[in-house]
Amino acid sequence: MKAEVVENITEIVGREGVLTTPNSLYAYSFDATPILRANPDVVVIPRTTEQLAQVLRLADAHKIPVIPRGSGTNLAGGTIPVEGGIVLNMTRFNQIYEIDEKNLTVTVGPGVITADLHKAVEAAGLFYPPDPGSQRISTIGGNVAQCAGGMRGLKYGVTKDYVLGLEYVLPSGQVLRAGGKNYKDVAGYDLTRLLVGSEGTLAVITELTLKLLPLPETKRTLVVFCEQMVDAARIVERTVADKIIPATMEFLDQATMRVVDEFSHLGLPRDVAAMLLIEQDGPEQQVARDIDRIAQIARKEGAVDVQVAKTPEEGAKLMAARRSALAALSRLRPTTILEDATVPRARLADMVEAVDRIADKYQVQICTFGHAGDGNLHPTCLTDERDREEINRVEQAFEEIFQTALELGGTITGEHGVGMAKLKYLPQRVGEGGMELMQAIKRAFDPNGIMNPGKVVARSARQRIVVNQP
Repeated sequence: MKAEVVENITEIVGREGVLTTPNSLYAYSFDATPILRANPDVVVIPRTTEQLAQVLRLADAHKIPVIPRGSGTNLAGGTIPVEGGIVLNMTRFNQIYEIDEKNLTVTVGPGVITADLHKAVEAAGLFYPPDPGSQRISTIGGNVAQCAGGMRGLKYGVTKDYVLGLEYVLPSGQVLRAGGKNYKDVAGYDLTRLLVGSEGTLAVITELTLKLLPLPETKRTLVVFCEQMVDAARIVERTVADKIIPATMEFLDQATMRVVDEFSHLGLPRDVAAMLLIEQDGPEQQVARDIDRIAQIARKEGAVDVQVAKTPEEGAKLMAARRSALAALSRLRPTTILEDATVPRARLADMVEAVDRIADKYQVQICTFGHAGDGNLHPTCLTDERDREEINRVEQAFEEIFQTALELGGTITGEHGVGMAKLKYLPQRVGEGGMELMQAIKRAFDPNGIMNPGKVVARSARQRIVVNQP
């Protein structure tokens, strides 16, 4: 990037808003996705929408790539600057502007930390359901860009179900709004939904209006242990068929259970094939009835043990243990690759068995956990990125896992997004016609192709990827 362009950016955002030292550039060369790394030319940290618009206008004129970034917790290589350019750090847009208790909405900047939003609205007796595993670190803007999910997706849906409106800036610097506080609005194309999950490839979001719900009155937790994976899958199916939709219905395989137990010291059994962690929320009497009925279904369908948490604290401890799964697994090998693939609930057991078979075939270590209620599994490979031969086997294994998910009527990603990690698999999911249509949408928003190039719909990229070396 030319020095005069960097100086122009500095004039716009101030010296403190521009990072160019080698250490700073390295810090923004990777995200939570293992192995991949590429340095940006500069990191820019705007404070206002007007500053951001000016930076985009300048970048577009010079055809400089722009990569919007929050906390960098995504697992799809979504914020790797594969063609260099500008990493646009959005963390200074971190205000909660309004909690509207009359309209049940909250208006925030994209830099607000997800867990901070949860605390703020719950203090007002309200509830923002999306709860990605990275919620203590991730930003709302990043959640929206990736259309993040979480453990409450079965009952409450994912991020896209809660975005009512947003302000966004096109690469040209034009500031626009879509949606608002209206729960019903069918005036024209739904640009709000289009931008949710667009992974920074179309525009930069600068403000969000989110839907809230009343805070549930109570919640209870139970844990179910099964000797066979098929029993766990059947319990999930029968529970939903009985018209009970739990707030959370999580699954851990035997290998994951053992690691989580060593990490959290819960005293989990080591000789069962699967564990279901189920939480229900709502009115107290309804929750009690649902939990009792789920326990009956589990015992009838072959569970070897069913335990209901005696106190909210015990339930919270179990849920915290589930959230620790990735941290627990990451202690075992130098590199942890957490993926996601989704299948219809009825094919859950088939998918887990396929993952085990594929891991054996390629002689790699894969533990599986995830959101059983909505069929979203997280096969997690424990490996070492310094061993290129093993990494090649890992890549082959995941390619077969994604292909299997598609054959079972599923999809290549349920909540992590496409980014770079799933780029080559997307045509298999949407077809050539779908790819051409999405590329046309990309050109309409971003005719010069500066927004997060090399991601989602890219056919190829002038990548400056460096594989991390020991």
